[in-house]
Amino acid sequence: MPENIVYDAIVIGSGISGGWAAKELTEKGLKVLMLERGRDIEHIKDYVNASKDVWDFPHRDKPTQQMKTDYPVLKRDYPLNESTFGMWANEKDSPYTEVKRMDWYRGYHLGGRSLTWGRQSYRLNKWDFEANAKEGIAIDWPIRYDEIAPWYSHAEKFAGIQGTKEGLEVLPDGEYMPGMEMNVVEKDVAAKLKDFYKGKRHMFIGRSANITEPHNDRSNCQYRNRCWRGCPFGAYFSTQSATLPAARKTGNLSMEVNKIVTRLLYDKDKKRATGVEVIDALTNKTIEYKSTIVFVCASTFNSAWILMNSATDIWPNGLGSSSGELGHNIMDHHLKNGARGTVEGFEDKYLYGRRPTGIYVPRFRNIYDDKRDYLRGFGYQGGASRGRGIDIAEFTLGADLKEALTEPGNWTMNLGGFGEMLPDHSNKMTLDKNKKDKWGLPTIAFDVELKENEIRMRKDMVADGIEMLTNAGLKNVEGFDSGYAVGMGIHEMGTARMGRDPKTSVLNGHNQVWDALNVFVTDGACMTSASCVNPSLTYMALTARAADFAANELKKKNL
Repeated sequence: MPENIVYDAIVIGSGISGGWAAKELTEKGLKVLMLERGRDIEHIKDYVNASKDVWDFPHRDKPTQQMKTDYPVLKRDYPLNESTFGMWANEKDSPYTEVKRMDWYRGYHLGGRSLTWGRQSYRLNKWDFEANAKEGIAIDWPIRYDEIAPWYSHAEKFAGIQGTKEGLEVLPDGEYMPGMEMNVVEKDVAAKLKDFYKGKRHMFIGRSANITEPHNDRSNCQYRNRCWRGCPFGAYFSTQSATLPAARKTGNLSMEVNKIVTRLLYDKDKKRATGVEVIDALTNKTIEYKSTIVFVCASTFNSAWILMNSATDIWPNGLGSSSGELGHNIMDHHLKNGARGTVEGFEDKYLYGRRPTGIYVPRFRNIYDDKRDYLRGFGYQGGASRGRGIDIAEFTLGADLKEALTEPGNWTMNLGGFGEMLPDHSNKMTLDKNKKDKWGLPTIAFDVELKENEIRMRKDMVADGIEMLTNAGLKNVEGFDSGYAVGMGIHEMGTARMGRDPKTSVLNGHNQVWDALNVFVTDGACMTSASCVNPSLTYMALTARAADFAANELKKKNL
């Protein structure tokens, strides 16, 4: 690609936010270069495991000892397996430092984690944008729900979100395709919870980016539940299935893979970025690309890393660091706890298909007249299922075991908590210039932990789950807390937060870096607080909103 071209916009990253930025900007007529640090993954052709059954994998989709050796972080949780192997960053090539434990699960390839995300898609509510100011936590969001609501609708209509409208303030309704159906046990439990709690607690189908009817040349969901291997039907939202085809259709998109952005080029006289510097991941060649605006969508930590490496001759800690907040206020959603139990009375019912979403119980703590000894709250995700096999000790070998496994097992149900993590300045990342990656670049050191507010909340996440399942009539109910480390939610947020004042924030209310208004950051780095709902839909909406603003400002010659 010619290096002397000046693009209207450069988009760094090709995940959910980067894909949306490329789509929105190209559709507005801008000439856009999208840069991805990892390899290409072509839609359908490169989903090499999409149609395999578990027995098609040499180790039945379990990690090998060599995989565990090569991926010491990834092995800590479920992402390390044979079916998604190759979809996560090489930890030897791209190491990082844990001052305190930090589980960082990265996808360095075209599409990023839009190929492997859980697809749960919820709007933040009006209280989420107000809570920081009301409670004196961190800083105030520079926007309110009403400002982003039209952009939520815009994102939902294009991405294709299935779900049901419930009329709840705590979880605003959106633009949905026909919702998937809860199974018979889930419906029964939902009805019992609604009755017992007098309509103050709710359970319904989890809203997810799985289309239930054909949409934009994509086929509807086939209920295979193999989404994170890549969907050959395009039935769930990803860069490859949705935003990239839309951007390419305009004829305005150029794309480069295996290009690691090392810094933004900055003109201190104009106080503007002029482009980016990259290293070719295969040849180690340094290249510069020029543009009028830059959208930094490299994922929360890598976006902050790029800013920290930029304009260091003016700000030693990087572009956007003048507030002292760049790299700080790391958030995630804390999880891996809740409750489970067995269900009686549905022995004549079974499951069909593999539904790619579960149920959702929206937040009920610290809203209306409920007050707890912690701030904010949590929701639950989970569901009911029925396995196979009668649990009889004698049936352990041969024909008896085979016969036992042909019988349906017990119905079980679980509720897994997803709790909000408050922004805290001490939860931070810094550059580790003594520890270099494969390309000789400084790495990241993380100093992050749960604080007392989250620890207190986790007690309720278990206790409330036990109470709800018990009140719904389940048997053998037990709580669980399998241990959580920051990062396990894979919802990292907050390293370049939005705000109203350049003295306390990195970005303004349009996602512009205060110190370089032609630089926009619209991925999880921009989040001022975390809510307790999955954040990806908010990234989509904020990116579309910022792209619209940027295009209009370019027309006015303000950028």
